[in-house]
Order: sequence, then C-alpha cells, then structure tokens
Amino acid sequence: MNLNRRSMMLGAGGLAALAASPFAAQAAKASGKIASIGLQLYTVRELFAADPVATLEKVAKVGYREVEFGGGGYDAMDHKLLRSTMDRLGLTCPSLHIGYDALLDKFDASVAMAKTLGAGTVVLPYMVDKYRNAEAWKAALVNINRFGAQLKAAGLGFAYHNHDFEFTTKPDGVSLFDQLVKACDPDLVKIELDLYWAIYAGQNPQALIRSLAGRIYSYHVKDMRADRSMTSVGSGTVDFGAIFKLNAIAGVQHFYVENDQAPAPYIPDITKSFQTLRALRF
Repeated sequence: MNLNRRSMMLGAGGLAALAASPFAAQAAKASGKIASIGLQLYTVRELFAADPVATLEKVAKVGYREVEFGGGGYDAMDHKLLRSTMDRLGLTCPSLHIGYDALLDKFDASVAMAKTLGAGTVVLPYMVDKYRNAEAWKAALVNINRFGAQLKAAGLGFAYHNHDFEFTTKPDGVSLFDQLVKACDPDLVKIELDLYWAIYAGQNPQALIRSLAGRIYSYHVKDMRADRSMTSVGSGTVDFGAIFKLNAIAGVQHFYVENDQAPAPYIPDITKSFQTLRALRF
C-alpha cells in the first residue's frame, strides 16, 4: 500500500513531550488521573486502512498520545513511514498486536516490525476456535511461553489480550484463562486486560485485577450499555473510576481506548472516550 506523505504539523508536540516526562507521570498518578490516554487503532480500522497517515493525524488532534497498532492492514504497510508520522505528531506506540500464526511463522519479521514502530511490547490479540479445546490450548500455551522468552531475548515484552471465551470455555472444568495464568511464566507473559470482555463474561473486574496483581500490562477500555452492547467510554454503565483505583495493585502502564463496534464516522466515538477519560479522577 502506498502512503501519502503529509507536511501538516500539529501544535501539540511540546505538550506531548511534557506529558511523557517522568515528572508529569508521577503528578498524574498522585492526582488519580490517567497520564497518557492511548487508542487501539482497530477502533478506526476502516479509516486507517484507507489513509493511515490522515487517520493518525486525526487521532493526534483528538488528544491521544499513544497508539496500539492492530488491524487495518498495518502489518503490510510502510512501517518507517508510520513511525516518522508518529514522530511528527508526538505519538508513541508502546505496544502492537501480532497474531499467533505470525509469531509462529514470521517471528523475526514481527520483531523487526515492532522495533521499527518503536513498540516495547508485543500483544497476542486473539486465538481462533481451533485452539479452544483442552489439547490444542495446552499445546498453544507451550508456544505462548516460548514467544515470551524469545521476545524477551529480543528486548521486547509480551502480553496476552483476552476476550470473553477464555473465561467461559472450560475444558476439564478449568477456564482457558485460568489455565493460561497458571501455565505461563508471569515474568514472560503479561495480560492486556480487556475490561469489557471480562465483565461480559461475568467476571468481577476488581476481583480479577487483585488476582493478577502486578501482572497486568495494560487495559483495553470500552464501555457497556445496560443491554451489554459495546459503546464509547462514558456512554455506558461501567464504573471505571472504581476499577482504576486499584492501579497501585494492578501496575497497569497503558490505558487503550478500544471500541470494536464504533459507528462511522468513528472520530466522534473516540473523542467521547478520550474526553471522558481525560476528565476522570479516581
């Protein structure tokens, strides 16, 4: 895919540098607010696939300072151009999503892509149906542990992103999630906790966070309506303040807005989530 170079500069670069400083992060932590709000780009995947540079510009203009790549065909794009665009806009990419098969078959290329984009952590985003049985899951967990060790050797962290099925699928009476937590080395495999999907699966988020103390790398943040459908942060019923108060226990480093079902034209949806989280105190 050919990406169009753009010369427009946003005026937030200085503010972005200040927000990223250790002093700013400590001050934000002390006051109970999120220092830097991120966006999982899967939320705007249709826009991103059509024009990634323009989409990153729109995301930065909303106020996001971090992005997590996932979907939208980013893996086949010009990663150097994506990186230079982020640098120009004051955006960073702490982590990105790379699929199980890509880690199996294209590990070196996956590492190179992550490093070009400036990511420090690779996140495994999803496991398809064929792995969701006792035998296949057990074999996959061996590989997941191995990915963590290989990525650590390459200077990268590793995390697993949940949906609902890890909690609700229970071969031999034990959930896939509990099996993962027990089988995987906590120093090698962290958790990117998707709060919506955990709650959707019937989990108490506070209890879950306490059980994963120090092991949660990041949150995926999206809200849930009374009918359990997905919506932008602030348009649903989830008490994020109560959840984020546990961050001294959780040790979460990044808060990524993600709405898998964001309605077109997408930017109003991510703006609502950003504004809600920016105003949140906990």
